[in-house]
Amino acid sequence: MLVHEAHFTVDLGESGYLIGFTEHDDYPDEMPYGWRCGPAGPSSAVVLTTTDTGPLHLTVQIHDSEPASEADDAWEPAEELSVQAESGRVHLATLDPGDITDAWPEEEPPLSLPTSPEQEPWARMRLYCHADDPEAGIGDHGERHLIQLWPAPPTDPIHPALTDEDRQARAEYTAGLAGTVEDYTTEYPPQG
Repeated sequence: MLVHEAHFTVDLGESGYLIGFTEHDDYPDEMPYGWRCGPAGPSSAVVLTTTDTGPLHLTVQIHDSEPASEADDAWEPAEELSVQAESGRVHLATLDPGDITDAWPEEEPPLSLPTSPEQEPWARMRLYCHADDPEAGIGDHGERHLIQLWPAPPTDPIHPALTDEDRQARAEYTAGLAGTVEDYTTEYPPQG
């Protein structure tokens, strides 16, 4: 059963957004190229968007048990993954190169997952996506996402199969993270 729901628009950064149950996110070690979402850590997921630096219409729903699947053909196939929900409170952040910014609107009350002491601190996240213009790019693409969260023990994720191109993009991202940072410091001799 639906417990809480929030509708709002997020102004995206260049790299999508993070959603989950922690406010101390960092850039993920791996981007889920080929998928819409993937783990960013045990308590959050990174979501890749069609829209690059533009508006995204987001609906976040909290359920007390697994909701029925959406029957609307306008949605892309849903993806699912499990996240730890120890804090219980939903957090949202946008990703820009080198910057992670809190994106939960101030006028929107916080959402929390209903839990009980005997439940494991885990949630299942189901993501539905739609873009009027499916070609990635800057500006308004008529993109909207529906995120459904409910208490559930961890289970295997549900994603489309990866292509060789997706694997290559993932490897390049990981190699970029592991690359050395250029040293721009200069030492000057003591003046005396």
